Amino acid sequence: MRPDTTMVNRTTSLPIGPGGVLGIIGGGQLGRMTALAAARLGIRCHVFTPETNGPAEQVCAATTIAAYDDTRALEAFAGAVDAVTFEFENIPAASVARLAELVPVRPGWRALETAQDRITEKTFFNALGINTAPWVSVDGVESLEAALAKLGHPSILKTTRLGYDGKGQARLTTETDPKAAWESLRTDAAVLEGFVDFTREVSVIVARGVDGATACFEPTENVHRDGILHTSTVPATLTTGQTETARAIATRAAEALDLVGLLAVEMFVTRTGDLLVNEMAPRPHNSGHWTMDACHVDQFEQFVRAVCGLPLGDPARFRPMRMRNLIGAEADAWPQLLARPGAKLHLYGKSESRPGRKMGHVNTPIDER
Repeated sequence: MRPDTTMVNRTTSLPIGPGGVLGIIGGGQLGRMTALAAARLGIRCHVFTPETNGPAEQVCAATTIAAYDDTRALEAFAGAVDAVTFEFENIPAASVARLAELVPVRPGWRALETAQDRITEKTFFNALGINTAPWVSVDGVESLEAALAKLGHPSILKTTRLGYDGKGQARLTTETDPKAAWESLRTDAAVLEGFVDFTREVSVIVARGVDGATACFEPTENVHRDGILHTSTVPATLTTGQTETARAIATRAAEALDLVGLLAVEMFVTRTGDLLVNEMAPRPHNSGHWTMDACHVDQFEQFVRAVCGLPLGDPARFRPMRMRNLIGAEADAWPQLLARPGAKLHLYGKSESRPGRKMGHVNTPIDER
């Protein structure tokens, strides 16, 4: 039995090694793959989630089932782990603050807060001199119409919070009724983004350790379908200069946030060759799943190393790879995928297949282009 340290302040700690316990907020597939990576290093994981039998719970040493704002459960959780991290960023601020009083929380609140809100996120990048798509904050139909007059059509209206995988978005053309678009989001705060004439979408993931050391994975080229990531491919179709710029953008953002962990930054490559930041996530990212079968240290092990205060590993790629998400019923083809030469199948343990739901992914080596 671990000692009852629920109310003891342990906000500083030595590196967490074999036998240590990493707490993970969130019970989805990112938590699952983080826990599996931690197990390879002899580190146990304890997941905190409001849902039973989630992907992470199935592979973790311990689970707390409670609401994210359950203070008593959070305090008990903090007393059972050596550090806390997150598999998604939409956690109540008060919950993070209470955890941080008791145990190391990585990444810190600033990174989570910045990534939670699109206005804060875009303002952050612009303040660093990093370009994004043109944007205007919107809080109602009148301000939406004013924003459309400024940015024109087509454009995309997005909720400031909680939107992902194409949710919380509406594409506006000259045929779109602004009032109907606004009401469809059911929000009181949004961002209108202007049209970007881009040739491709890319992303880069950077790790940053407790000591400030950084290590970047190679940028990946991403293809989306219906707002959901379909494939991620390395090497990406980028020049050497664009690759260096993408890595520099991610690293600069991680350092400005004083982040400890992983930061994924998604970008557009314009027809003029410029890079514009779309959004970021301070955690493992879907577009980094290819690293599991193509890098010396994958994104999940790197994440564990960073938040546990361990030395960062070698993120170099040793073969080209394409990751394909398995959405909904696509995962039903798992027997054929298992039989495919060279393919590596990763399923998430979800019991119910639904349209638009990520059920797993498959990594397949490809020929160098």
